[in-house]
Amino acid sequence: MYIAIEQQATLRSGYPLILTLDTHGVPHRWISWQHACYYYAKDQVAWTTGEHAFTVYGGMNRLTGRRSSITASSIIAIKGKAMAMKAFSQVPPLNNRELFHRDRQICAYCGGMFPISRLTRDHVTPFSRGGRDTWMNSVTACRACNEQKGNCKPEQARMELIYLPYVPNRAEYLILTNRRILADQMEFLAQHVPAQSRLRQKSA
Repeated sequence: MYIAIEQQATLRSGYPLILTLDTHGVPHRWISWQHACYYYAKDQVAWTTGEHAFTVYGGMNRLTGRRSSITASSIIAIKGKAMAMKAFSQVPPLNNRELFHRDRQICAYCGGMFPISRLTRDHVTPFSRGGRDTWMNSVTACRACNEQKGNCKPEQARMELIYLPYVPNRAEYLILTNRRILADQMEFLAQHVPAQSRLRQKSA
């Protein structure tokens, strides 16, 4: 499917993001359509895949009379050192939005599913007891359970964890951070999601 963009200014800000990979096919990050066009213009796109693409039209060439254009795929592999900045194994940054999505908005203590507005980040081992603000020490908790647990460890509060925290890999994190993933992008990323991931369990 190709989307012709007559004027860049008319392109909707909500247009789907482009998935970038390194030359080995390892997922890297999401970029805007403008950034994708930059890579194409600089001849930094090694190869492409995916069923979706868009075409951006520029000005007319006075010599040839042809209009310039860039057609971009939804998944593009980038050449050179641009991909070396963030390794696939690097621990992604922790924030509430991705934490709640990792845990499928389910409270780790009562098992209830709640809207994001009623969820909190709970540190399994509280800061006062040596805990840290990391993926492995953080779970999703409803406000009631978080208040009940207070400044205690789960066993001290007699509250058992119904699931364990884990660190999402880069493919999982890319899924967690984008709510408008195209089908071909999701299919590609799913190949890099571990079998034990709750994201895979959700889609099963």
